[in-house]
Amino acid sequence: MSADHTSSVISARVRHVEALLESRGLLDEGEIDGRIDEFLAGGTPANGARITARAWVDPGFRERLLADANAAIREVGLSMAGGLQEQRLKVVANTADEHNVVVCTLCSCYPIALLGPSPGWYKSEAYRSRVVRDPRGVLREFGLELPERTRISVWDASAESRYMVVPRRPEGTEGLSEEQLAALVTRKGLIGTAAV
Repeated sequence: MSADHTSSVISARVRHVEALLESRGLLDEGEIDGRIDEFLAGGTPANGARITARAWVDPGFRERLLADANAAIREVGLSMAGGLQEQRLKVVANTADEHNVVVCTLCSCYPIALLGPSPGWYKSEAYRSRVVRDPRGVLREFGLELPERTRISVWDASAESRYMVVPRRPEGTEGLSEEQLAALVTRKGLIGTAAV
């Protein structure tokens, strides 16, 4: 059993349950930490970038992605089934008229499998509370200045649902391969706090 857990009532309870499962042979020592490490190792912004690039070059995939993201990402070998149950994924696409940004106002729910571990600012109380009230101002602080006519939609993640943004494809990229396009996509672009 790992000794890397912080001290708290919940941590003590988790350690106790983990020890019970290990003592009964239902869990190998360190198995939970190993599974967490596997889960985090598989999660990277490159996954979200790959999905985005495919949506940019394949209109049929884009349509399926926006209609049923969980099914569409399975087409490229990805899944939102990293925990006890598959998390619902909704993918939203930026357009010339609408910009999307993702937040979790309650905690920091986030599609780790597609974006890697969440950045510190995403978990901060300042971001979580302000982006809902003043999305344009928060985006400006990230260096993203949107025209006043652009509508901003804020998507609030939860324990059951995760969101990812498909940024607008940059102009002048028509000749790039899917792999080259994926290299242009950033985690901030997939959250909606930056353009690509």
